[in-house]
Amino acid sequence: MSLFIISLIPFLIFTVLKTLKSFHMLQQNFYDDDCRYFKWILSNISKIAFESDILFILIICTLFFSTGVTIGLFIILYGIIILNYRKKKVISKKPLVVTARIKRLSFTMFLIYFIMIIPIIVNFDYENLIYDYMVLGLVTYLNSFVVMFANIINKPVEKCVYFYYRIKAIKKLKAMNIPVVGITGSYGKTSSKNIINDILNVKLNSTASPKSFNTPYGLINSINNYLDKFSDIFIAEMGAFKIGEIKQNCKLVKPKYGIITTIGEAHLESFGSRENIMKGKFELVESLPQDGLAILNMDDEYQVKYNIKNTCRVLWIGIDNKEADLYATNIKLSKSGTSFECVFKGDNNKYAFNTKLLGKHNVYNILAGILLGHELGLSIDELKRGVNSVKPIEHRLELKKYGNINIIDDAYNSNPVGSKMAVEVLGLMEGEKIIVTPGMIELGTKQYELNYKFGEYISDVCDYVILIGKKQTKPIYDALLNRKFDDKKIFVLNDVRDAFPIINRLATETTCVLLENDLPDLFNE
Repeated sequence: MSLFIISLIPFLIFTVLKTLKSFHMLQQNFYDDDCRYFKWILSNISKIAFESDILFILIICTLFFSTGVTIGLFIILYGIIILNYRKKKVISKKPLVVTARIKRLSFTMFLIYFIMIIPIIVNFDYENLIYDYMVLGLVTYLNSFVVMFANIINKPVEKCVYFYYRIKAIKKLKAMNIPVVGITGSYGKTSSKNIINDILNVKLNSTASPKSFNTPYGLINSINNYLDKFSDIFIAEMGAFKIGEIKQNCKLVKPKYGIITTIGEAHLESFGSRENIMKGKFELVESLPQDGLAILNMDDEYQVKYNIKNTCRVLWIGIDNKEADLYATNIKLSKSGTSFECVFKGDNNKYAFNTKLLGKHNVYNILAGILLGHELGLSIDELKRGVNSVKPIEHRLELKKYGNINIIDDAYNSNPVGSKMAVEVLGLMEGEKIIVTPGMIELGTKQYELNYKFGEYISDVCDYVILIGKKQTKPIYDALLNRKFDDKKIFVLNDVRDAFPIINRLATETTCVLLENDLPDLFNE
């Protein structure tokens, strides 16, 4: 018996490691909301089916051998599996966050395995050893499904926890009675939120939802844990994968001000159509009170043509459209940042602004911040100081140094608008230009078409191209070849870490490298 229990140690260590990986995927898929985790399992079924612990079936080979051989093989087998598993482990873009929910899920998983193992130990018989090992191996082999089952068991508890903290957040916001700014859009929500927060903080004590906390759970967390009695205004980022989710966020935070960055094709697969994306994003504007204010982008045709079902005030920003309430002109980009001039409707003066940020899309975000700040009573001088103080946003067109190499880090995510702008920024830089990218995701039926266009933009600017993931980047590769791009200057890799030795070999002191998108683990090939 004691030898059997010792043999379970490597098995249990591997089970914990595999469970943590499944937790990570579950968390990235919003705890199976709208069956996202189950869909991820189905889309990766071949990869899951051929993980190394499928070797547990080798235990059958010991059917005619001694007990010692069976136990020895079990220990060796899971020892090798652990080593192989640790060897393949990669650094995650979004690592698993051990939240209270994950802790509750861990307890449920412990109970499931406890209920399974204890009867085996209590009724242990060496004659049943092979069958016991097979049951244990099978359950861990199906770990992804076991985690999904544990998540289903926990759902009633999670609903109670959610409503408790939701009510707490609503009461806190009501008691504070501060204005709320809601920000949504297909792209640029987090950048816009951080930029506006930096601008307003020149005069106001502005608090923004941290990181990418843009779901109801994230906003509840932000209100309960980040807002304090000194906050003058709350900026709430709002994300969505389908119609109704922005409206749900608005019922929670009740925004007075609403900003839509842009309406594009991000999450087209889950929304179903561009029209549904428009309706979903405009739920923010249509949830504003009568004395509320919406700030929209007049250069975005989808925002201009939408029939808003609300009589709240609407102000427009723009760059190309000079009819906007605030537009930017004379935009100049350099390695040190961006400079531009602003013109308010009805004011003939041009006000000069400077920012450390790169890219035309960031000018739109800054314009929204300037217009909102102006409405909230910030002077032009305060707005200039605010814009100048905006900090570069991590992994969003962030200028870095890697040894002697200039890096433009745009690795947080990628979309059809942002990726084009990132390549344009790269084109402004001196010296040879290299791009490292796995392409774009979650674009539904337009995934090939939009990645192909991305490849065309790359061919006009870059000297070398490093693609991550052969299947994922095929549209980009096809576009490059059709544009007669030298195939000897295209490198296709499976792991982004392999790109840096190539960069070191190719680069000089004047080389500039664009890191465009960094897919999370659930999209790895």
